[in-house]
Amino acid sequence: MSSDPSSTDRPLRIALLGCGVVGTEVARLLTREADELARRVGRPLELVGIAVRRLGRAREVDLPQDLFTTDAKALVTRGDLDVVIEVIGGIEPARELILAALESGASVVTANKALLAEDGATLFEAATKAERDLAFEAAVAGAIPIVRPLQESLAGDDVRRVLGIVNGTTNFILDAMTTTGAGFSEALDEAQRLGYAEADPTADVEGFDAASKAAILAGLAFHTRVTIGDVHREGISDVTAGDVRSAGEIGSVVKLLAICEKIDTPDGPAVSARVHPAMIPTSHPLASVHGAFNAVFVESESAGQLMFYGPGAGGAPTASAVLGDVVAVARNRVREVFGPGESTHAQLEVLDMGRARTRYHVQIDVDDRAGVLAAVAQAFAEYDVSIRTVRQEGRGSDAQLVIVTHEAEDAALSATVDALRRLDMVRDVSSVMRVEGAS
Repeated sequence: MSSDPSSTDRPLRIALLGCGVVGTEVARLLTREADELARRVGRPLELVGIAVRRLGRAREVDLPQDLFTTDAKALVTRGDLDVVIEVIGGIEPARELILAALESGASVVTANKALLAEDGATLFEAATKAERDLAFEAAVAGAIPIVRPLQESLAGDDVRRVLGIVNGTTNFILDAMTTTGAGFSEALDEAQRLGYAEADPTADVEGFDAASKAAILAGLAFHTRVTIGDVHREGISDVTAGDVRSAGEIGSVVKLLAICEKIDTPDGPAVSARVHPAMIPTSHPLASVHGAFNAVFVESESAGQLMFYGPGAGGAPTASAVLGDVVAVARNRVREVFGPGESTHAQLEVLDMGRARTRYHVQIDVDDRAGVLAAVAQAFAEYDVSIRTVRQEGRGSDAQLVIVTHEAEDAALSATVDALRRLDMVRDVSSVMRVEGAS
């Protein structure tokens, strides 16, 4: 499998696509830790080319200028590469370049969550055909090792649920709203001032980033091909300071969660993948994840409950995960083997959001008169949704019912909320939020 099988001591040739925050740190580690990496791999690693959009730009790494090129396609197809590292992101030209690298005989390490979630199947098929590795630990949660545990360490177990905080920007914002009482806009402004949020934060605050990661996690956990189109997505831009206060009143905090579950249905097991804000009890391990940190909570049949915690983004943490993959892939090149590819043998049905099972926390502004509670309870009963707790707050024009349900299918819960809005004694359903992680 080696591109030069006659040489057993030559350096393994590495090409880097992208030299932004992450790429710069990868290049720095490859050069600074060259001797140690060589000892770990068994052969030296030689950085032979870096593809960038613009030459001559000032970069925070001291490298020979002749390493840099704007012709990424020529770099990945030169024919003598062992590993290509892709950290440019986006769909194209990343997809074209990864496919070209695999076809030209190189293994690939990528941090590209968006591409893997949209068209991972094409990449994995190309890697299998080429008998090369496609490694992507950095695509899900920065430095946190979660891909390899799901792919290898838990390969003999039955994973039932993966529950994660996988976006540091949204966690920072929601944590600030919880600890300071700030509204969403104020917390977002602070996140941008401190560099935790981009000037255009849409991918983060509207849940696109987390949805890509949820698709990858669900595919790994349940051996089923899941794309971003299969993931229900809601962001946090509609979360109010009132929602956060309400969560506190029931001993919970609000988090943006990626939730991947194996659900038993009458037709057999199926998969659900969703991203949305939810109330989670303060007793749950994920509730204690503060600031821009990430954490992934795994529940499996034999191992039980496991949590993986750490920095989920940033140049150095992400580069750490990239270099971990580079070492693993390089070791495989030395031994002329390749690791596990995509596992889709289960081919489970991917359910839509309506069939996911969850709980709702509902705040209802109501008329303060007799019969209101009975009418509201009847709306829940009509859709076979059981009420767990109910309390009344305020009197007169400020009367409000706060209801937490037992678990039910999301479609039934949503239909119940629609029915509540049609009641003449209901002035407004002022807040609806899912509740996760509670018994």
